[in-house]
Amino acid sequence: MARIALTGATGFIGGTVAAVLSARGHDVLCLTRRPVDLPWPSQVVDFADVEDLSRAVADRDAVAHLAIFNDFHGMYADRRAAYDGYVGLTRRILDAANAVGARVGYVSTDWVFDGTGHLVDEDETPNPVNLYGYLKTASELVVLHRASSGFVARVGGVQGLHQTQAAGPRSQDVGFGYFVLALVDALRSGERFTVWEDPAINSVATPIVSAEIGALLGLAFDAGAEGVLHFAGGTAVTRRELAEATCRVFGLDVAQVDFAPPPDSARLPAPVPYDTSMSGARTAALLGTTTWPIEDQLGSLAAELAHGIPVPLS
Repeated sequence: MARIALTGATGFIGGTVAAVLSARGHDVLCLTRRPVDLPWPSQVVDFADVEDLSRAVADRDAVAHLAIFNDFHGMYADRRAAYDGYVGLTRRILDAANAVGARVGYVSTDWVFDGTGHLVDEDETPNPVNLYGYLKTASELVVLHRASSGFVARVGGVQGLHQTQAAGPRSQDVGFGYFVLALVDALRSGERFTVWEDPAINSVATPIVSAEIGALLGLAFDAGAEGVLHFAGGTAVTRRELAEATCRVFGLDVAQVDFAPPPDSARLPAPVPYDTSMSGARTAALLGTTTWPIEDQLGSLAAELAHGIPVPLS
């Protein structure tokens, strides 16, 4: 089992990744900006200091890099800080990992694409339409051209529970993430739920549960993967189709679901890619697994919701 340093463990995906990797026997060390109470070993690190980062990862075989500047509106307000929070931080992580011979796995996004493709494969050329997509694309290039050993793993439409906060991001936004549990919460409470439909928002994706991202990262490190990987679910769905599948799997009444455009207050100050569906078939074959269809992804999420423990499929 690998000794893995992890950035972003306090985040929605990062906490689940830490939980899954630890449960599978990996020695996980969470690198944090400030002292925080986590279920896994952690160490406070100065993310602006390559030497401090190098000391923190000196005994690690790999670094899973998930930390980001997590504020879409804020990145437009301070582009310099946003650039450093993505590209600058990734460069420093790479320099530290290279100095000690550690592999790097960088978790990126399907928003590096412009939304005009469908089930695009790992060779598709990024063409971001907003600052977030640009910063993720630039960070990918840092990894691909600077890492002595490592890979980029693109994800999208991520669903799951927050492992380090009592209340995770259970709301709908113009992306695909989170909204399954928002729908489940609403319908189980006897409320109606409105699924947003609009050509100006992210409307098609290949959802994946965060537990599966943790499992695939572990497999990628074990396999010595290089280059670009797609951690994608096996089914490209619209927001409507995802809502309908959620009702089937969770035993909810689809008649309680409405469909309408998002409110103006929910729209972002930039374009949003329409279809960000990815093919992960080649990545799955490399890692010895499969791309799980949406029913299996949602079944995994239902089990996680019932027991509070991530349930990876691979």
